[in-house]
Amino acid sequence: MKSAMPFQIKLKKFSDQQVDRASDQLGQELETYPFSAVRSERYFVDGFEDLRSDLEFELSQKIICIEALQQVACKGLRHGGEMRPLVWKILLGYLSVNRNSWEDELTQHRLKYTQLKEEFLASPSQCTNKEEKEYHANGLLRRHEVTNGDHPLNLRNGSTWNQYFKNAEIAEQIDRDLERTHPDIEFFSVNSPISQTNQAAMRNILLLFAKMNPAIGYVQGMNEVLAPLYFVFRTDSSEDNTLHAEADSFGCFVQLLSGFVDNFCPQLDNSSVGIHATLSRLSQLLKANDKDLWDHLENSKVNTQFYAFRWITLLLTQEFEFHSIMTIWDFLLSNPLGVQEMLLRVCCSMLLRVRNELLQGDFAANLKLLQHYPEVDLRHLLDVASNINSL
Repeated sequence: MKSAMPFQIKLKKFSDQQVDRASDQLGQELETYPFSAVRSERYFVDGFEDLRSDLEFELSQKIICIEALQQVACKGLRHGGEMRPLVWKILLGYLSVNRNSWEDELTQHRLKYTQLKEEFLASPSQCTNKEEKEYHANGLLRRHEVTNGDHPLNLRNGSTWNQYFKNAEIAEQIDRDLERTHPDIEFFSVNSPISQTNQAAMRNILLLFAKMNPAIGYVQGMNEVLAPLYFVFRTDSSEDNTLHAEADSFGCFVQLLSGFVDNFCPQLDNSSVGIHATLSRLSQLLKANDKDLWDHLENSKVNTQFYAFRWITLLLTQEFEFHSIMTIWDFLLSNPLGVQEMLLRVCCSMLLRVRNELLQGDFAANLKLLQHYPEVDLRHLLDVASNINSL
């Protein structure tokens, strides 16, 4: 059996005139090439591009071409999974396209997260102790001044301790949800020693987000959206990145939610940007792509909110196996149209994929099918989503 040979490019010597002619010809071809992200220095071997090599090439550039990176990432990073943490950080805007800036950007992001935790997650007693240490470090002594807002028994709305206890209630809800987050996976399972560290980090992220965004707070299901991000960053092959997975996950979680946070805000449910408007757009998208299927679901009273509410708010994290979620998110994050738009197209593709079953089913059968979506060819599903006719 022959061993696999590495790709090698053999260079030949050419005259200056031959080089000039080849250069002119190459320039003309590149002007008409359909992908704007293609660079003239890219090599093709026998017309075949290896996905992993493409990814390594794009990430090796001093200035990342975001269009080219999106073009590669949308195919899925199964064969370049160890590069997924970096790719996601770039696609989410957590890191800029300038490689030389990454070290400073990461340092700033992580320092900022530490400061936010100290400001928002510390208990009133911890804040008091910190102030005391600062006074003692300067050789100063002071008397304790107990005001109405200082003690735990004061439950007035303006009380520091009252707010702390309200946050504790939110933390309890987060803890309950984290216990139900992918319990079949050791990384998250409550019975796994490593999961205690992971759950503590995810708890910090969700609680900090809730405290910094009081108009939204914590909404059940945010734990499911956070899980893929934290898993990817916590399993990074870089030990330094792994140590800062909590900070990086928080930053990327905020970036991700900024694109569709209105779906989590009850006050906006019936507005033009709320979840009901998003569900209506999915219905219209299906109508534009398959009128017969749309008519059947409408006539059988299978409303989009009965099945797609979870699909959309949880970014499909409950509909597929965990490893498949990574590939779907590669696709969602890498499209220039944005996560929300591509999410709706994937949801529409999911309906088209089980079209025959839906046309044959009644209300009960179709609702069961869509609430327990079957295993399908993921690559084909995403290919169909890419070709969905937009509104």
